[in-house]
Amino acid sequence: MTLAAGSRLGPYEVIDAIGAGGMGEVYRARDPRLGREVAIKVLPASFSADADRLRRFEQEARAAGVLNHPNITAVYDIGSIDGSPYVVQELLKGETLRAALAGGRLSARKSIDYALQIAHGLAAAHERGIVHRDLKPENLFVTHDGRLKILDFGLAKLTQIESGAGAVTSLPTETKGTEPGVVLGTLGYMSPEQVRGKTADARSDIFSFGSILYEMLSGRRAFTGDSAADTMSAILREEPPDLSVTNQSISPGLERIVRHCLEKNPEQRFHSAHDLAFDLEALSGTSGQAALAGKPAVRRKPLPWLAVAAAAAILLAAFAAGRLWRPKGPPSLSFHRITYRRGTVGDARFAPDGQTVVYSAAWDGNPPEIFATVPGTSDSRALGLRVANLEAIAISPTGELAVTLPRLEGGTAVGNTLARVPLGGGAPRPILEDAMTMDWSRDGKSLAVAREVKGRVRLEFPVGKVLFESSGSISYPRVSPPGDRIAFIDHPVFDRPRGRVMLVDLAGRAKVLSDGWRDTQGLAWRPDGKEIWFTATTRSEGRALHAVAPDGKTRLVARMPGSPWLYDISSDGRVLIDQWSVRNQIAALPPGESRERDLSWLDGSTLADLSPDGKRILFSESGEGGGENSGVYVRGTDASPAVRLGEGTAFKFSRDQKWALTTIPRAASQLILLPIGSGEPRELPRGKINYESAWMLGNGKSVVFIGIEPGHGVRTYVQPVEGGSPRAITPDGIWATAVSPDGSLVAAQGLAEPTPRLYPIAGGEPRSVPAIVAGDRVFQWSADGRRVFAIAAPGPTPFPQRVYRIDLSTGKRELWREAAPADGTGISSFQGFCVAQDERSYAYSYRRAQSEMYIVEGLR
Repeated sequence: MTLAAGSRLGPYEVIDAIGAGGMGEVYRARDPRLGREVAIKVLPASFSADADRLRRFEQEARAAGVLNHPNITAVYDIGSIDGSPYVVQELLKGETLRAALAGGRLSARKSIDYALQIAHGLAAAHERGIVHRDLKPENLFVTHDGRLKILDFGLAKLTQIESGAGAVTSLPTETKGTEPGVVLGTLGYMSPEQVRGKTADARSDIFSFGSILYEMLSGRRAFTGDSAADTMSAILREEPPDLSVTNQSISPGLERIVRHCLEKNPEQRFHSAHDLAFDLEALSGTSGQAALAGKPAVRRKPLPWLAVAAAAAILLAAFAAGRLWRPKGPPSLSFHRITYRRGTVGDARFAPDGQTVVYSAAWDGNPPEIFATVPGTSDSRALGLRVANLEAIAISPTGELAVTLPRLEGGTAVGNTLARVPLGGGAPRPILEDAMTMDWSRDGKSLAVAREVKGRVRLEFPVGKVLFESSGSISYPRVSPPGDRIAFIDHPVFDRPRGRVMLVDLAGRAKVLSDGWRDTQGLAWRPDGKEIWFTATTRSEGRALHAVAPDGKTRLVARMPGSPWLYDISSDGRVLIDQWSVRNQIAALPPGESRERDLSWLDGSTLADLSPDGKRILFSESGEGGGENSGVYVRGTDASPAVRLGEGTAFKFSRDQKWALTTIPRAASQLILLPIGSGEPRELPRGKINYESAWMLGNGKSVVFIGIEPGHGVRTYVQPVEGGSPRAITPDGIWATAVSPDGSLVAAQGLAEPTPRLYPIAGGEPRSVPAIVAGDRVFQWSADGRRVFAIAAPGPTPFPQRVYRIDLSTGKRELWREAAPADGTGISSFQGFCVAQDERSYAYSYRRAQSEMYIVEGLR
């Protein structure tokens, strides 16, 4: 259909036509409500002839609409006119990459710039499970200010009707009735798996990306032929000419990236766009001459002596001024990737030979186990050990492995057993139960162990001798090179990332070396024992590598892309680091629907509450997108845009749904009521307590919260909203997980009390419910107060979540729901669950992490 200038399309006023093609006609229009110009793509009416195809179009367009990234064209709206679906997008000014390539190849600098922007856009989409499948220069747009935008995300899947899960045809756009050159231009960017009619995933986009980067650098297409069949045959069987033949200025490092993208076997390509972007960033940061992640370092050609002298003078001057800027580490920094599968690494150590790396990981959605690899190979060997704690392994100088093995009863994990296993093979020998993490002494004869005893986490060395006791938890105990002290991370609140670096001697004299970190993960001694290195941040995300000396002097070692996680340092100074791509996500089953919907907003979406009618969620954005102090948002479960209420961490809705109870995670945390509609934020009176979680009681006059005050461990309190002293309602080490609708009871548990009990808020003895068992976490009462919902302790994997509904009067326990995303790869934990009043709708959040482990050389 054709729209005339001045006509209306819903609320939009058509200004003029921009272009047309196989995907429909594009118009420039004006949205009078916001006073902005938009682009409207009207798709052919044939799209609506098939109801399933139209449904998929709406799902894909909505998915594209939540992609909030500067390198992806924003989708504002969808609709239909006279049977033709349309998509409303941001109006871009500039030209397509195809037009930019009309003059021939681009410079290496500009090609890397554009490639890096494409990779960032792809990474953002792939993390949300959205694959383009029709990436080509025509679908890439360069704005006048040099910003590159990916077009038509979510629409490429619609160009061919999918006939079934087992035989999906994913040929990209083929425009009927056009000249052969246009057809070949599209087919020339397909991946081998697309040519074969197989399902295309994120790695298919990476192949197309490689074809585009090749063309930008060479000025010619990577795969061409006289016919469509010839082009497809080239994609399947031929390699494009070396870039050095077409462009002498191309560095070997850049050519390796292109070749890695264009591997015929998807398993041999980059496994993620995040990894691709990481390599490009390393390359762009050193003008293409540095060693690349996962590849041998490329030696620089000697510079003329004058250039060397000038560079040395600049570096010395910067060093003397104390302003040596190292965005990705020292200039000689090189990365060698050693893991390639999809999933999460938990912990890793160098073996005594200094070459073998032993690590724990959960790959491809499988339970965590132990692997070994040697740098320079792409394979890891499974050692046949399933572990209970992904983040706890240790290797002695004599080649003995310490791990925690799961103790299962009826398929349910009920604890773990610390065991010793010869690295070369042999049966595990149990040592003790319920250890959390450990490290070997320098002679390999004893272990330093963090474990829970009577509700407190203790650091023991050797086992049985208590050196330190925490009110929360302890991670990464590391015995010093001389063997006379132990460094570790103390987390004041159990299962929270906030932590401080501690040092304790063998007499139990402990001191804080470095504090104030919001996320502290990973710790190791420098081989000479003069510093303790750790990865941490004072913000929501984006850890950096820091060092602290035993006297407390702290320095920044290096900043790196992503969120690095330190595992170990070898005797020769090589550093074992994991690059995490972490995303918190929210899934929900809205009212009246039969399938879960992804309601994630930015990069750190964590569910706090669900409205009683199931139509609205309250959540926090704790990643980079949420800002330094995180952000509080509300969003409809119909996937309408989220609304930011303010900064902080969200806890719960008020009973009348007019307020959100929140806190700002600073050193002196403060409970704040943020208005959901009009109104001003309201600070609640603050005691000398750090707030960790809170609920507003039904009468609106009091709050129940978890907190820590001087001289006590974590416990549960009640406090009047208008002021007054907080009153403890649980013992130390016991924290609430749910509050009854009438405000009379809390369900609470702790390390010393793993079976939840019901504590009266007014005071009195707690009571047990026989149907609530050890490891359950009660997270909500039913609206009438007669039942509770509980999540059972996880089995060998953290999913699915098994949610039980328990009748408090009869003791009846029934499995209510098993919930988990369709793709379980990389899911490390579930972080919340909420049920609507009708007990049909629900929402939950979870954390998905993609690990890529590297050996880093050159850190000082």
